[in-house]
Amino acid sequence: MKYIFYCLLLTTQIVTAQKLKKGDKAVITNLQNHINYLANDALEGRRTGSKGEKLAYEYISNEFFKAGLAPKGNDATFLQGFDVNDGKMVSNTSHLFINDNDLVMDKDYFPLDFSCNASLNAVGSIALQENASPWFYDIKEMLETNKNNPHFNLTDAIKIKVADAAKKRATGFFIFNSSAMADDLTFNPKVKSELTAIPVIYITKAGKEKYLKDETASQDIQLKISIVDTKRVGHNVIGYLDNHAANTIIIGAHYDHLGYGEDHNSLYTGTTPQIHNGADDNASGTAAVIELSKLLKASKLKNNNYLFICFSGEELGLFGSKYFTEHPTIDMAHVNYMINLDMVGRLNDSTHGLNIGGYGTSPVWGQTLSPHDKFFKIKFDSSGRGPSDHTSFYRKNIPVLFFFTGIHSDYHKPTDDADKINYTGEWMVVKYIYSLLEDTNKKEKLAFAKTRESAMSSTTSFKVALGIMPDYTFSGIGVRADGISEGKVAQRAGIKAGDVIIQLGEYKFSDLQTYMQTLNKFNVGDATKVKVKRGNEELVFDIVF
Repeated sequence: MKYIFYCLLLTTQIVTAQKLKKGDKAVITNLQNHINYLANDALEGRRTGSKGEKLAYEYISNEFFKAGLAPKGNDATFLQGFDVNDGKMVSNTSHLFINDNDLVMDKDYFPLDFSCNASLNAVGSIALQENASPWFYDIKEMLETNKNNPHFNLTDAIKIKVADAAKKRATGFFIFNSSAMADDLTFNPKVKSELTAIPVIYITKAGKEKYLKDETASQDIQLKISIVDTKRVGHNVIGYLDNHAANTIIIGAHYDHLGYGEDHNSLYTGTTPQIHNGADDNASGTAAVIELSKLLKASKLKNNNYLFICFSGEELGLFGSKYFTEHPTIDMAHVNYMINLDMVGRLNDSTHGLNIGGYGTSPVWGQTLSPHDKFFKIKFDSSGRGPSDHTSFYRKNIPVLFFFTGIHSDYHKPTDDADKINYTGEWMVVKYIYSLLEDTNKKEKLAFAKTRESAMSSTTSFKVALGIMPDYTFSGIGVRADGISEGKVAQRAGIKAGDVIIQLGEYKFSDLQTYMQTLNKFNVGDATKVKVKRGNEELVFDIVF
């Protein structure tokens, strides 16, 4: 029976191969070449702002040039750069001298991540806590008293102590730990929190033993703490096919991926860092965009201009597409619609399942697209919103379509490699999209329609939801609402897009991660208050989950 099945499968593959024309085979070879390059180990996972991203955008730019596209990035290039806040770091101008001894950063001391920047030249003693002088604080008693308290948070407890010291005119706060209990305090470059009024310095056990052994002695202290934001630059790659038409169709895909998983968005559970090549996610979509640009350049479809964009920063939260929609290089009022390709390389040969999102974003899609196709088994999703770059365009009231061949076990893992791509299947997706472009070539500019909201992530679940679309690019304290879901808690309460949510009930939070942790403290039916910043104003709303 297995032998018969194998023969049938082989026969099907041979028939499919025989039906492929010379031009089909050429495009399939091109798709293979693109994906094999982009998903090669040499590009180290195409992490936004990395050397691998540079190799990728140079390759894509060259392909756009060969396709005959005009550069439509910045400064007459194919590239549009944008900043990605990468956290913070302690500047090398920081220093700590105790009695003219130059302490070594990380070995002897380090600032805590919520410390303000400051310079200090003063005399202090561990034994004395006086006004207008630096204070020293041993966290031993705090740790030992709360060792069995599951609700104890050391960082919060330290912040309370620091605030009290600042009120009593302390000029700095130096922490050490004389107990045998580990405190796990570090400088976390990714944490966002309100800064303390005075500098907060952790003295390690080695530093304490070497430089502060005599707790009754006066110490001459010279301190400078400079914590600076760190940024990397991502790059969108943008090419333009100008047909001198009134409107423009945008065709896009993100080309960035996870690198070695440094941004903690990998599903890999191993301990040894590995390259995430992202062949399907999303070298596949990038390759398709490149080939569509060539097909359209050679085509007779001249009633629209075409803008081809390969985005970076998608894996971080739609950074590149959001930046483009806020800093467009064409007139967005004349955008007809946007097509997004994300993970179109793993078509199942038996089911031929193709997911198309954004079906409800224009009434024209219902007239143009049919669930009945000779090759694909199509599943439509009406929502214009989802975990990919079309969302950024939908938020600007532009009709969108999102093409996706399905999730698989290699998603966000180092095993998403080029040898697992169904290249013939991907070519069928490209042909389907080209046929769609043919069907809409002579239509008027598509009308836009708002749709129901869908979840932004399929991997995270919460007991309750506020009903906001977070702005992943926001680098301030709290969570900025980039959009508000209709009919949900936030809209009913009066929260608006642009509001920065900073507190739910008694729980303050500083970023998206701590916001999500806070949501899980509530259940359906719970009544609480939500505090937001709207410009310079602070507002409080009553809500019920």
